Amino acid sequence: MTVIRLTRMGRKKKPFYRIVVTDSRKRRDGGWIESIGYYNPVVPNKDIKFDEERLNYWLSVGAQMSPTVKRITGK
Repeated sequence: MTVIRLTRMGRKKKPFYRIVVTDSRKRRDGGWIESIGYYNPVVPNKDIKFDEERLNYWLSVGAQMSPTVKRITGK
């Protein structure tokens, strides 16, 4: 199954996440199919940016969103 979830980037104590489309059997930081945005929880305004058109495309072809991505994107 295809899933839309976060993959961790950044360094120790300074997390930065990419919103990616990947196979659910892969590890959190394993390979991914497509990167559709990012989320930076460290800055005061919780910077988030994602391509809504690509997100809707992946949802239309059957991808599932993780609970965290669902919460931060508001979908």
